[in-house]
Amino acid sequence: MAYESLAAFLDELEAEGELVRVRCPVDPILEISEITDRISKARGPALLFENVKGSPYPLAINVLGSEKRMAKALGVKNLDEMAERIAGLIKPDVPEGLLDKLRLVPMLAQLGSLPPKIVSSGPCQDVVFKEDQVDLTRLPIIQCWPKDAGRFITFGQVFTRNPETGDRNVGMYRQQLLSKNATAMHWHPHHDGCQHFLMYQKQKKRMPVAISLGGDPVYPYMATAPLPPATDECLFGGFLRGRPVELVKCKTIDLEVPANADFVIEGYIDPEEPFVTEGPFGDHTGFYSLADQFPVFHVTALTHRANPIYPTTIVGKPPQEDCYMGKATERLFLPLVKMFIPEIVDYDLPWFGVFHNFALVSIRKRYPQQARKVMSAIWGLGQMMFTKFIIVVDEHVNVHNYEEVLFHVGANVHPGRDVVFCEGPTDLLDHAAPICCVGHKMGIDATRKFPEEGHPREWPEEMLMSPEIVEWVSKRWPEYGIGPDPGPVGFGYHR
Repeated sequence: MAYESLAAFLDELEAEGELVRVRCPVDPILEISEITDRISKARGPALLFENVKGSPYPLAINVLGSEKRMAKALGVKNLDEMAERIAGLIKPDVPEGLLDKLRLVPMLAQLGSLPPKIVSSGPCQDVVFKEDQVDLTRLPIIQCWPKDAGRFITFGQVFTRNPETGDRNVGMYRQQLLSKNATAMHWHPHHDGCQHFLMYQKQKKRMPVAISLGGDPVYPYMATAPLPPATDECLFGGFLRGRPVELVKCKTIDLEVPANADFVIEGYIDPEEPFVTEGPFGDHTGFYSLADQFPVFHVTALTHRANPIYPTTIVGKPPQEDCYMGKATERLFLPLVKMFIPEIVDYDLPWFGVFHNFALVSIRKRYPQQARKVMSAIWGLGQMMFTKFIIVVDEHVNVHNYEEVLFHVGANVHPGRDVVFCEGPTDLLDHAAPICCVGHKMGIDATRKFPEEGHPREWPEEMLMSPEIVEWVSKRWPEYGIGPDPGPVGFGYHR
């Protein structure tokens, strides 16, 4: 289901008891962040602050802060439903008869409707401020943590264009507020937006940039999805929402932005201008990312809806809103990961690993050293290259049950034989790496070992209850008179 405005999505959340309005005055400096952090940790609702000090605009936060709300934004009942849709597009069943061929038609029609659509106008430009009229300080931009360098825009979709090919890119990069018409643009070297900047720098040309805020709640996820290079995020957004993303041309720069956005910030970066210090910033790692040098984004226009809502988010020690976005990526991109590494059964990127520290992977092991092959493949797969620890287990192990994974690590691993180290690129935010963006990774093979892997002894059978007995006991449980059936939870039974 596509939403034509952030307000429409929030209205549905409120009707379902998934949103709370805060009407009393609140401060954008730290107070909103502390309120939201408590609500996030309690797995609470989305919040709409209607009276933010110093701003005429309401602020929405924690909008995608649950699996239910994340799935709702994607128009599905659960994340696996969307993963199945993606799997069907990657590897559709070959139609055998006429009826099967007819069933394939709707999918092909859906693919044909995906490209973004350019429109002549949109509500994102109901109100237009240009040049000296621009005043970003009127937006309810928050300061998240005490040692942050200032106030940051945290939930904007940053639109850039490759100056050589014309390809559009949409990313989510934070911006530190510098003045009423300037921010610092924080992007990492592996981000497409930064690569576009380097191209403009080489050509010595100004780089047009636009930041979109609000609109369809699928847009923030669209901007963070780990798509292959040169893949238009708006095309992916059209697939997710089941309807093309409508784009309107900006007022002062040559870029297009979502027509139904709440706010759009237009401007440019001069690649010949000296960088400025950006940060520190309390990041999703749970630590402050250090101050560094980044380019200045000069604002030439600020446009918005007639009654806009400013969306924002905070990041920090999990769980936070971004955890659910990360979980969506884990589920939705499993079919793609399986396409490149077919022996993978499932994987889990645990919250405590803050996206890039841990990956728990189950595989169908058929030959010696297959676990190491999978580790190498994961480290060569897009942003999975940043994964610091990979734990590989056998296919029957539930990777979403962390105790079960650790049980098999303890039982199946001989440290001198089954631990692998390699060197390579690390996430820029990995403060433990002695050199920025360069460091070590570790793989742990917790699978059953073959003799060819240096284990000449007989491998014992793992104790698992037979599925027939599990089913029989579940069926008869009420007869036993010992209370509610806890079910075959934990591990030690066949799935």
